[in-house]
Amino acid sequence: MKARLAVSLRSLSVRRGGKWVLRDINWQLRPGERWALLGHNGAGKTQLLKLISGDVWPTPARAQAAVGEKAARIFRSGRRTIDLLEAKLRIAYIGGERQDKYARYGWNLPVRDAVATGLHRTDLLLSPIAQAEAGRVSTMLRACGLQRIATRPFLSLSYGEKRLVLLARALVQDPDWLLLDELYNGLDANYRRRIDAVLGAARRRGQAWIATAHRSVDVPPGTRSLIELSDGRIRSVKRLMRADHERLKAGAGEDRQAAPHHRPLKNTSSRLGPVLLRLSHVDLYVEYRAVLRDLNWQLRRGEHWSVFGANGAGKSSFLKLLYGDLSPALGGQIERPGFPQGTPIMDWKRRVGYVSPELHGIFSADVDILELVASGRHASIGLNGAPTAADLRIARRWLRFFKLLSMAKRRPRELSYGQLRRALIARAMAADAEILLLDEPLTGLDPKQRALMKRLLERLMRRRLTLVAAVHHAEDLPRGMTHGLHLHKRHARVADSYFAT
Repeated sequence: MKARLAVSLRSLSVRRGGKWVLRDINWQLRPGERWALLGHNGAGKTQLLKLISGDVWPTPARAQAAVGEKAARIFRSGRRTIDLLEAKLRIAYIGGERQDKYARYGWNLPVRDAVATGLHRTDLLLSPIAQAEAGRVSTMLRACGLQRIATRPFLSLSYGEKRLVLLARALVQDPDWLLLDELYNGLDANYRRRIDAVLGAARRRGQAWIATAHRSVDVPPGTRSLIELSDGRIRSVKRLMRADHERLKAGAGEDRQAAPHHRPLKNTSSRLGPVLLRLSHVDLYVEYRAVLRDLNWQLRRGEHWSVFGANGAGKSSFLKLLYGDLSPALGGQIERPGFPQGTPIMDWKRRVGYVSPELHGIFSADVDILELVASGRHASIGLNGAPTAADLRIARRWLRFFKLLSMAKRRPRELSYGQLRRALIARAMAADAEILLLDEPLTGLDPKQRALMKRLLERLMRRRLTLVAAVHHAEDLPRGMTHGLHLHKRHARVADSYFAT
């Protein structure tokens, strides 16, 4: 039996986009250890995972200000030192960035093939797998409860199903280390339990991992140690204690979740503005699969709707329907007062700001953050021409507000996941929209940034912005939500505005 991988980081630093993102990192990782990696957005968590996996190279020592000892990244298997190429085969990374790649490049493999790519550590299945390998894939599909969707295309899956498939893809490699980058982001309670069970079985086999998290519930059960980053430096390395979980709970506001409570809509038409959007007998299909049935709903100016439901209930598809990226099936109707039938959909989209996790995967690497935010003025992915002076002025104003102005010339892949989410919200704000559609808007944000975003949304709501937000955690909603919509089994019903899934 081969010895498991140990990793030693000695006085390592990383410089990206003209900025030190990691400084003087010293960390020993022993086989079988399970770590929680904490830190605010931009602290360097994702870059540290990539440094361990070999996807990021440390900046040469001569470019550092000073180091106390020779910088080194050392991989060992037992007493044997191994090279980076062999070490990379023993490390598996899972996170939003990998999931986004499938949408960005249109990789729509059947689930079975997507899991099988893990055997060869490739993005696509370059050759048929052997019979023994097929057996390993089938075993992993059963272990993760995915056998019923083994032939489904990856891009047709719900967010939770995709994340579970990527976990199966990583585990089929039998890695020594799992690098879990915000693994639980965007998942409902059911998928969290399913992933907990899969990781629990892996833990009993001696699996080691490092899991980044902002919430207590995002730390996998069985995690025993904690390392905390701040501005690219290690601030704390210790055993994970109950007090650390309580600190995460307090920072995330996890105790604010409300109990489910359905109620009829109050008649608020006398206080609210005109109808902005009306759906009548709408059926919605995605990839020939029914998502919503006979939906009747309207949105008035000044209303603020929270949208709840399990992974796969149709929350993201519902927002895409409102935005204009999806259309109802024959027989249903969408009315947009002021936009008569035949009006180009882009005219409507310029009135609506939209933020979703999928936007992380759409923006290409050759668009800088300033252009990304400026594109929100035109409801476009990037800019077709040079931005105007007004575009740049407004983009810089929102970047400054979100404390991203110093990153204006960096590329999306040079930002942390949370930083990119803030940039996408800034992009939505740049449109000066009347309606703001937010799909899990605070996913990937640390407690400080979540609090900041909620205060901003509350200010915008007081200015008569109409907000529709789909979330899993009630504590991610700003104060002032007026209505709730619960999606379940292809139908929608009115719920308490802070209903928690």
